[in-house]
Amino acid sequence: MTSRIPRDSRLRLVRPRPLAAAPRAVNQRRPSRPAPRPPEGTPARAELARMARTGLAGPVRVARWADAALGPGSDGATADGKATLSESTARRAAVDLGLSLAQVRADWDTARLAGLVEVHGDSARPGWRLRAWDRDDSAVLRGWVALFDAWSLAHPEHEEHEPAAVAEVVSAMPQLLSFLQLSAGPVPVEQLLDLLQQRVTELRTERCEVPYGPGTEQPAGSPGPAEPTPAADAPLDPLLDWALKALASVGALTYGAGQATLTPLGSWAVWVKLEQICVAAQSPAGNIEQSAEDMLRGCAQLRPNAARAEYRAWLAARPVGSAVTQLIDAARGEDALLRGLAFEALRVVGAPAEPDVRAVVVEPALRPYALLWLAEHDGVDPEDAHEALTRNEATWLWVDTAAAVADHGEAPMLVRHLEAAVQPTVPQLLDEVRAVGHPRTVQVLVALAAAHPDPALAKAVRRAAFQVHTGG
Repeated sequence: MTSRIPRDSRLRLVRPRPLAAAPRAVNQRRPSRPAPRPPEGTPARAELARMARTGLAGPVRVARWADAALGPGSDGATADGKATLSESTARRAAVDLGLSLAQVRADWDTARLAGLVEVHGDSARPGWRLRAWDRDDSAVLRGWVALFDAWSLAHPEHEEHEPAAVAEVVSAMPQLLSFLQLSAGPVPVEQLLDLLQQRVTELRTERCEVPYGPGTEQPAGSPGPAEPTPAADAPLDPLLDWALKALASVGALTYGAGQATLTPLGSWAVWVKLEQICVAAQSPAGNIEQSAEDMLRGCAQLRPNAARAEYRAWLAARPVGSAVTQLIDAARGEDALLRGLAFEALRVVGAPAEPDVRAVVVEPALRPYALLWLAEHDGVDPEDAHEALTRNEATWLWVDTAAAVADHGEAPMLVRHLEAAVQPTVPQLLDEVRAVGHPRTVQVLVALAAAHPDPALAKAVRRAAFQVHTGG
């Protein structure tokens, strides 16, 4: 699809909404439809996960080495303040693992993009996906899809390439990937180049950047010949070669002998995105007997009123103190959606939960949620509760909620989430998102860039993701 949105980076803000309402948007049930089935021949999820584990074996090995050798929360790996491996740490890892220095650094960067390593400020620590790597196929596949989404960061373009042309090619690649997926076999590079040229022409036409040269008719009433842009002069052949090599480097396709073919993992990932399916939530039936985390997952697709009824039934079946402890433990997990839902359930608990909620205000990941809960508990209107947050806390919560939407929602919902930002413009939002240090910042920005229909805004978001990834 092409964009008809003007090149204007200003956010179109509606009436301010409390950020506490943002996670609830994830819970709205869409009209039911039969669950789509993957194309015939798609391997089972267990086999896809095995392929992903094989492809990411190197990054997992480096991430586990860092976890064991440096200890939880250690900043020894990132002494340069950019969350990249310091020289001494990289050399130590190369010796211990029997790898080259370049391979260690490449695997470390891949581990960050796949969520195996999470960046917290100027340090890094093992991500939840690394902890669940051997036992949770869904965590493995999510990690691989995160890397797939960040293919342009995993294999950066050459400096001599025109940035605007690179952005156009990145914007055009979803259409090429869809064509590869529908072809279900090798596609000549010449055919892909022709499709890329058509798509880039469409993008330029939408932005009114098509120059009128000899032999072309200029529309009546136009102000005059357009000046050719640097992007229009950039040849697409080397950029397509870069894009295909980058996608091959993350395991999405094979590229060689003048043709490209999606791998089973790549074909499955493209199909998932085309279908916009979410991770299936557990049925709400029987939630009363489930753990807090499983109960919250089971309620994820319910409307707010139905979810609150489930929370009440679950709470009634156990002591309040034990229930509150379980909910807070679930909120401490790595799934941002469960964090928001846990505090929704704590709102149902009410006053008995206040001491425990006040106790977690000191925990950075829970602080914004706890402050909103306490404000509402003290009688502040939910519409105004967000005023209890500082700008940094509100920005952190925006990123956390965006992570929940990226993991469990759909692309249009992620685009609409921009309305919940406290910043008046996209540049301000990106600057503050980069500074707040949320561990999912890169993945959120990559997902937002892939979802937004405005090429100019998507380019700015993608650039911010790259800067966060490289520590710039």
